[in-house]
Amino acid sequence: MIINIMKTGLLISMLTLATMMSYGQNNQMNQRLQFSTTIEKKVQLGYLLYLPEDYSKSDKKFPLMIFLHGAGERGTNLDAVEVHGPPKLVKSGKKFPFILVSPQCPPNEHWDVDAVIALLDHIIKNYRVDTNRVYLTGLSMGGYGTWAVASRYPERFAAIIPICGGGNTIEIPMASRSKRDAIKTLGVWAFHGAKDPVVPMAESEKMVKTFKMVGCQDVKLTIYPEAQHDAWTETYNNDEIYDWLLKHSR
Repeated sequence: MIINIMKTGLLISMLTLATMMSYGQNNQMNQRLQFSTTIEKKVQLGYLLYLPEDYSKSDKKFPLMIFLHGAGERGTNLDAVEVHGPPKLVKSGKKFPFILVSPQCPPNEHWDVDAVIALLDHIIKNYRVDTNRVYLTGLSMGGYGTWAVASRYPERFAAIIPICGGGNTIEIPMASRSKRDAIKTLGVWAFHGAKDPVVPMAESEKMVKTFKMVGCQDVKLTIYPEAQHDAWTETYNNDEIYDWLLKHSR
């Protein structure tokens, strides 16, 4: 009887050792596992809204332009958004033939692509927007935002004007075929100052080159030879850019 107990104990010990050895070997291998969860994201943007003079006089749909400001205008005071660009022109009395939406980036943040697209969806839902004529523009940090949003959602826009910005040149060639096809028909007119000490001119050049590489047909870059970082004042004061935008449709 004693011998049987000893044999049983020995067998259990051997099985335990084999199990531990097997676990150790498996633990050193690349295991095929999956992880799944749902992440909710809350976004909130204050924004300035401009409606054309004849918006309330008809039932027609209007083109929409979204303007993304630079880093200096971030915060919670919407008055800061009127310092540069189209909202500044509206404040001074300029009339535009399109809806203009100028959001404000929260303090210490950068332009969030998802937030901009969510705002676009909100505007389309609540105002009479011609979804085939949606335009995007921005300066400095907003120039980066313009490139980023258009790179991820080119199908949502007819044309863009990024000013003294840059972006990720790697993800564009790796985008889905449908995204690359949308880029091919996107109008792109970039602007930069040749003497920009904040964002090198090469940043715009790289983005334009990348868009051309994936087949964008209507893409060009205007360089101001003597301009430094402020390439936007001359650009937004030029009515030619608005005429150019309005010629583009999806």
